[in-house]
Amino acid sequence: GHNTNNAPVSLKEAAQDTVMGNLARFGVSLDEDLLEPFDELCRRKSYPNRSEAIRDLIRKALVEEKWNSDAFGAGTLTLVYDHHKNDLSRRLMQIQHDDHDLIVTTLHVHLDHYNCLEVLVLKGEPKRMRALADKLIACRGVKHGTFTGTTTGEDLA
Repeated sequence: GHNTNNAPVSLKEAAQDTVMGNLARFGVSLDEDLLEPFDELCRRKSYPNRSEAIRDLIRKALVEEKWNSDAFGAGTLTLVYDHHKNDLSRRLMQIQHDDHDLIVTTLHVHLDHYNCLEVLVLKGEPKRMRALADKLIACRGVKHGTFTGTTTGEDLA
C-alpha cells in the first residue's frame, strides 16, 4: 500500500501507520492556492499549527451535522434592529413570549439613538429554535440577524 517514496497511499493507511495512543496522524494534499489562504487564516485566528485548525473545522462540521438531528441543543440569536420602526420592539417581544421556554436569557444593548443589538441564548429542540430565529429575523425592521446552533459538547473530543 505504499508508493515509491514510502508515503502512505490512503488516509486509512496513513492513520494505521502512525497511530499514537488516541492520536492519528495523516497527510493532506492541497493546491497551493488553497494552502496559502488557509495558512493566512491560521495566522489570523492564532492557531498554533494547521492540525489544530483542521481539528476545529472537523468539529464544526460534525456539530452542524449532528445538531440538525439532535433532540436537544443550544444556540444564540443576534439581532440588530431600529427600535423606532413600526412597533418592532413590541412584536419581537410578543414572538419571544410565545416561545419563552426556549429562551434562557437575553441581552439588550443600545448601539445608538435608533439601533439596538439583542442577543438571545436558546436551549431546547433544534427545529423549534431555528423556527424562532427565522421568525424573529424575518420581522420587518430587523436589519441583521444571525443564528448559531451548537451542541452540549458531550460527544466531542
